[in-house]
Amino acid sequence: MKEAGRTYQKIDGSHWRHIWLVGDIHGCLGLLRIKLWHCRFDTWQDLLISVGDVIDRGPESLRCLQLLEQRWVRAVRGNHEQMAIDALAAQQMSLWYMNGGDWFAALTDKQQKQAERALEKCQHLPFILELNSCTGKHVIAHADYPDDIYQWQKEVDLHQVLWSRSRLREGQKGQGISGADHFWFGHTPLPHRVNIGNLHYIDTGAVFGGTLTVEQLQ
Repeated sequence: MKEAGRTYQKIDGSHWRHIWLVGDIHGCLGLLRIKLWHCRFDTWQDLLISVGDVIDRGPESLRCLQLLEQRWVRAVRGNHEQMAIDALAAQQMSLWYMNGGDWFAALTDKQQKQAERALEKCQHLPFILELNSCTGKHVIAHADYPDDIYQWQKEVDLHQVLWSRSRLREGQKGQGISGADHFWFGHTPLPHRVNIGNLHYIDTGAVFGGTLTVEQLQ
């Protein structure tokens, strides 16, 4: 998986009042709206960052996908966005549909065109975001940063960035990754946020009846 020039993206936190990070949304737009209301989120002053997997399994995948076009939203690429991109490129939909992408088949022709346009834009989503804010340097990726030392533009295995659960499974208590203050991941549904050193896992299974985690980074 080679994505030269689109792997990393930087965000300067000084451009926003508050910055919030949300776990895997998976089409749960209603839950997101409730969370943002409780946060008193202001679309003119605040930024929402997604750890990826905004689509699939949940009831409003198309509308969640269209959120990525808003000026107040940034996101890293999730494995579900990648599955959708790959499925449409190859016109082989079965793997995506089996993993929650069957919402696409239920859309009208007009809605499918809208979804296709939005997914084309997902090809420009970075795999890794570096946020420099008043609370430190935060690195955000969907599943993992597959190295023990973070470095801007370092070449890493992008398949692992989207899919790996090995670091979380190993659960090395008290150990983390150097090169930034905090690392944030989604991908693996958990009953609550899990911290391993400076690593934070925030997919709390919203689409499976759990909660949607929203963390304030600034």
